[in-house]
Amino acid sequence: MIVLPADATVWDNHACMPLRPGDTRFLPGLERLRAAGFHVVSLNIGYDAQGPLEHMRMLATFRAWIAAHDADYAVAGTLAEIDAARSAGKLAVVFDLEGAGALADAPELARLYADLGVRWTAPVYNRANALGAGCLDEDDEGLTASGRAVITALHEAGIAVCCSHAGRRTALDIIAAAPGPVLFSHSNCAALHAHPRNISDAAIRACTQRGGVIGINGIGDFLAPAGADLIEAMVCHIDHVVQIAGPAHVGLALDYAYDPDELATLTAASADSFPAGLSADVPMLGPEVLAPVVGKLTARCYDEAALALVLGGSWRRIAAEVWPGGSSS
Repeated sequence: MIVLPADATVWDNHACMPLRPGDTRFLPGLERLRAAGFHVVSLNIGYDAQGPLEHMRMLATFRAWIAAHDADYAVAGTLAEIDAARSAGKLAVVFDLEGAGALADAPELARLYADLGVRWTAPVYNRANALGAGCLDEDDEGLTASGRAVITALHEAGIAVCCSHAGRRTALDIIAAAPGPVLFSHSNCAALHAHPRNISDAAIRACTQRGGVIGINGIGDFLAPAGADLIEAMVCHIDHVVQIAGPAHVGLALDYAYDPDELATLTAASADSFPAGLSADVPMLGPEVLAPVVGKLTARCYDEAALALVLGGSWRRIAAEVWPGGSSS
């Protein structure tokens, strides 16, 4: 039996429920996170193909369902609220947004997103928008003036800025322009597996040298070649970042799609917006991966302090430095 560090806040920084307003059929799947030992999850509310109205409808759907199931779940906007939820045996839920092109003409909306629980946002999602270039674009002219304005607005609202899905130059520009630490919220290591969604060691260093955190995801196509041991691969990606920057700069962000059929629908409708090969049958590591990952890290001589950082302590630090309210009392 794997025993988690007693003081660890176990945190999945990116989970994908269906982006269908009013459809709550898959939300009971959040119980898998609680059962596996997670205390916090960040739910995605949309990406660049949607606009603010669609994002608000998803936030309304998620928040209403959580409120109706408040014995087990709680929306949290501060570390104090996360800790209170954990003490009550509840899973704390925050929200994230992938692709903030909709904010180019209205950066003041960042504060509204923050008020509704969004705690990190990626300015770009795979393809260029008004803010910068995406990781699937051949040409990357970097962060635009609108992008810089949105990054400032996000930071002032207490929303962490994420470079996952951004092009290489745009990502480095975001890191340089951001007033505080930034994230690659759910990106794996290109040195271990070449893929457009994965990031270079240079990007890892640039991010972490400014206090940022790299979240390792569980998407098979981003972890290793087909047929590989994905749990071992995930541990290798975690350890690769630890060897570069230390455990205080690594976290978990499974990127697990609770309705894989929606992934197939989205990629079929807009294939150019997604990496080639993503489909309903792409292998993904779900919440149950927590115990074997901890076991493998322990076998690699990770002590309790290092495990506590990787499992969620790194995300706690970002929250303390960036979120409204800062550190919990």
